Amino acid sequence: MNHEQTAVKATYFSIFGNLGLALVKGLAGFFGNSYALIADALESTTDVFSSLLVLFGIKYANKPADDNHPYGHGRAEPLITFLVVVFLITTATVIAYESIINIGTPHRLPEKWTLIVLGVIIIWKEYSYRLVLKRSKQTNSSALEADAWHHRSDAITSVAAFVGISIALFLGPGYESADDWAALFASGFIIYNSYLIFRPALGEIMDEHVYDDLIDEIRRVSSTVEGVIDTEKCFIRKAGMKYHVDLHAVVNAHISVKEGHDIAHLLKDTLRAQIPQLGHVLIHIEPHED
Repeated sequence: MNHEQTAVKATYFSIFGNLGLALVKGLAGFFGNSYALIADALESTTDVFSSLLVLFGIKYANKPADDNHPYGHGRAEPLITFLVVVFLITTATVIAYESIINIGTPHRLPEKWTLIVLGVIIIWKEYSYRLVLKRSKQTNSSALEADAWHHRSDAITSVAAFVGISIALFLGPGYESADDWAALFASGFIIYNSYLIFRPALGEIMDEHVYDDLIDEIRRVSSTVEGVIDTEKCFIRKAGMKYHVDLHAVVNAHISVKEGHDIAHLLKDTLRAQIPQLGHVLIHIEPHED
């Protein structure tokens, strides 16, 4: 299974998982008198739409290069990630607004059985986070990583709801708003997670240098290629699931242009064969004087 198929499969997992959870949370919150659960259901609903965006982004980002996009369409991924962040912030704002209103509005205590529902949800969402995050690392997908953090933020909001409902049930009448305070806390955590998702995507768009380990691996592989004496500058920029490389390779100054050309091609082919996540590799030949 290639990287695109792995990422798409993980995204479908998120979509159908969030659909089921939104339904369960919404029903449990409505019949169990828990706004924290209803807020949780609202987040899961927006997660479905954001996962659909991620799916679109992954498919579009993996379209082959064409005349108008010689480096491919990989930059669509961080752009989709920005939209996912907008979804998260909007959700957090709505949850915070409704929580503040409900804190000052008398209402019934949540039902005890809502804690069981939340316990199952927390376990499932943490499992989902770990699974999707693993797939994002395997595929180098920033959009899929954002989707993974959706699962983690959902797990945290469910933990907050669990704590809030527990306090309300343990302390009894007069503490019904603990459930709403939990939802308010969860909205703050969602905004914090939005920043954690946004920052790497911004770095990708701005070609931020954060690939020291990959550069070390490129230099190591380059040193095994016959005719390459050393490497100098190495610049990397990420686009979607691929890393595009500009590398300066040092060769004997007295060989012919044809020989230098052949070494450059051999180096390029070797790098792409041994480091599959590389996309375009541009080799610049530098002369080495004895």
